[in-house]
Amino acid sequence: MAGMIQSSYYRTPSFGRKGNRPSVLTFHNANGLVGQSVIIETVKKILSHESIDCGYRLMTSYLKRDGYSINHKKLYRIMKEEGLLKLKNRIDRSGSGRKFVKFRKVVTVRRMECFEMDIKMVWVPNLGKNAYLLSIIDAHTRRILKDDFSFNIKQAQVIELLSLMFNQYDYPLNVVDRSDNGSQFIAIKVREYLGLIGVQ
Repeated sequence: MAGMIQSSYYRTPSFGRKGNRPSVLTFHNANGLVGQSVIIETVKKILSHESIDCGYRLMTSYLKRDGYSINHKKLYRIMKEEGLLKLKNRIDRSGSGRKFVKFRKVVTVRRMECFEMDIKMVWVPNLGKNAYLLSIIDAHTRRILKDDFSFNIKQAQVIELLSLMFNQYDYPLNVVDRSDNGSQFIAIKVREYLGLIGVQ
């Protein structure tokens, strides 16, 4: 037929998945090409840390820092296949009691009406690992009321820091905890403690 190239007459269409097959090897700066099982074990080792509960994008940064040449798309596929995108039973959580922030900007009229809890990772170059800075901030004055800097933050440390703060400062019963809903903040023991002292 006019306008059609010759190969169109005898080409057999492929109904399989388009594109290249996913690569099964990943380059590591020290170990060269490694298999997918090595990536999986490394991810599981990182996720076993009690202060880390991250998704595939942040995990990609961890792996790159450890010497792996891997992008977030490949890691997403690997973690999805292994069921690591939502790792369960690593920390005791309570989904039923969680209250999410309705408004991004918090409007307050007095100090200690609302406080925020936040954990930030701080890279320590000479030790080659992350440390964690837990801060409790008064939303009205933006003053840091208490903070804790350590290499491992557990829910018991969160409770202890809250207890020290409430012993030092007077506070009304309608103080609201506005956190980022991280693992340590939605742990059952932390939420039970806040409920006992009247923090919503």
